[in-house]
Amino acid sequence: MGGGSGGSGGGVANSSSSARPPSSSSSPSRSWGLECLIRRKRVDSADSKRERSQLAKRLSVFDLVAIGVGSTIGAGVYILVGAVAREHTGPALTFSFLLAGTAAALSAFCYAELACRCPSAGSAYHYSYICIGEGIAWLIGWSLILEFTLGGAAVARGMSPNLGSFIGGEDKLPGLLARQTIFGVLVDPCAAILVFIVTGLLCTGIKESSFFQGIITTTNIGAMLFICLAGGYLGFKSGWPGYELPNGYFPFGVNGLLAGSAKLFFSFVGFDCLTSTAEEVKSPQRDLPLGIAISLAICAMLYMLVSAVVVGLIPYYALDPDTPISSAFASYGMEWAAYIITTGTVTALCASLMGSILPQPRILMAMARDGLLPSFFSDINKHTRVPVKSTIVTGLFIAILAFLMDVSQLAGMVSVGTLLAFTIVAISILVIRYIPPPRVSLPTSVEQSVDPVSFQFGHIVEEIDAEIIVRPVDDCSFLGQSFLCDRENSDKNPLLEDHNVQGASKEKRRQKIVTWSITIICIGVFVLSSAASAKGLPSVPRFMLCGVGVFLLSGSLFVLTFTDQADTRHTFGHSGGFICPFVPYLPVACILVNTYLLINLGAGTWIRVCLWLLLGVLMYVFYGRNHSLLKYVVPVPNVTAADTR
Repeated sequence: MGGGSGGSGGGVANSSSSARPPSSSSSPSRSWGLECLIRRKRVDSADSKRERSQLAKRLSVFDLVAIGVGSTIGAGVYILVGAVAREHTGPALTFSFLLAGTAAALSAFCYAELACRCPSAGSAYHYSYICIGEGIAWLIGWSLILEFTLGGAAVARGMSPNLGSFIGGEDKLPGLLARQTIFGVLVDPCAAILVFIVTGLLCTGIKESSFFQGIITTTNIGAMLFICLAGGYLGFKSGWPGYELPNGYFPFGVNGLLAGSAKLFFSFVGFDCLTSTAEEVKSPQRDLPLGIAISLAICAMLYMLVSAVVVGLIPYYALDPDTPISSAFASYGMEWAAYIITTGTVTALCASLMGSILPQPRILMAMARDGLLPSFFSDINKHTRVPVKSTIVTGLFIAILAFLMDVSQLAGMVSVGTLLAFTIVAISILVIRYIPPPRVSLPTSVEQSVDPVSFQFGHIVEEIDAEIIVRPVDDCSFLGQSFLCDRENSDKNPLLEDHNVQGASKEKRRQKIVTWSITIICIGVFVLSSAASAKGLPSVPRFMLCGVGVFLLSGSLFVLTFTDQADTRHTFGHSGGFICPFVPYLPVACILVNTYLLINLGAGTWIRVCLWLLLGVLMYVFYGRNHSLLKYVVPVPNVTAADTR
């Protein structure tokens, strides 16, 4: 390829050692200390056009909706309606579902924009690596691994009791499927077999697995529609006795309504599974936002319809907390309806299990591509075009866990991964809008062929199809930036040069203000959420802390509101697609909701999560940090890095 015009630095920079700094210790681009935690990569979904590194782009909107609805509507909804109505909401259960769905929609908006800008595998891990830094990205990826592993094992473990209900009890199951006690451990062969079957399906290809997901999701939706239609008929026939209560529609008050919404919030998570398949979507800028929106809307409508019917059939205090829907129909003499409800439960378990196993291999693949995990996890099968090795390892680990132990007591740890990811995604939206990453980092292969110091002497780097071209910065036609002009012209026009310097100084000041504002918003949210959750504190210090949190939050939000968003946000990532509305208010509301839920998960959950995160830190220190593709980086300003999209 031809070199740039003028200057001795033009031409192709091959693997010439003379282009490197004379001493490795003198290179300003090396990240040996804590700098590795904040190094960020570029949007890499289009970096490599080689076939072996690409997943199959075969998913349509219909496939995304099937995956999203199947991953979101789990078997828990068949139980949650009873437990939440009895303990928190009463007949107002439908409003709690509405509030929970609205809170989940805040995160969905943020995910939709990031999925359009950065349509690559990895979901929240990928977004945080681009917007915040490698350290946070590693912890998010590590948390998501925990979330999907424990979630999958818990779902698989619930299959045996539900299958047993078809034939009169769990003890009637064949010996191969029934739970048994071996050496004092209650093992569950049915759970392990189910995981192996689902893993095999996911290895056949993304289109094939999404087709099967669509079948079982349709069956589950059919069961829920039966509940709505048959229950609605019984309700109108009987006059909806569940709503005719002396203590009113809100027996537990507003606090009960909010507490119920906090529990029901987790019945909406699952749409984030879609963003992990972004690299396999035919038209991600169009289809991903539609898939997320339609999935969330379908789930919200079904949840609200089912809850409205169930709490109306019988009084909320008469609902069976374990089988609320079956007991409601049984009170009208429709015991046979339990078989349809159980069918919905079993299909919901299968779909939810697929939703737990599907994203994890893609997250492992994304982390391995970045060098943070062994390259074994990034291998793509040539025939099925999916990460088969990662899928098999994921399925094997989940199967062993589901076979050996009941992980229901660890359910809170699943929520931590979800909420941490939602929070970081909301922060990433603020970063993109106000302070898009000003520099991109080119990996070791680039650093070996380009002298980082050359940027100080008027050269830039262009990456085209994995080849690096060095061009002089005098080439204004290449840069295409109005404020980067020919040095000779700027020398002749000192007023223009002064104007550029003033503009750069103003932009630097704006970025500093925004950075501090986002930081103080996060601090204010934490203080406010902690104080609001600390019911053991005396009233005076509690209200004082709440006031401090509100002051920090509202003051910084006010500053962001009247601060211009960065012009470079329009060119960050892939153009087109969904744009998150009401920034900065919507992302800040998302951060507040998720932080409040995180703090209220309980000390026991956080102790276990911290142990897992500590293990992750050790993994990063001894492996990920040293094998990262950004260990030796060449920081390049965005305005000088050619876009390969």
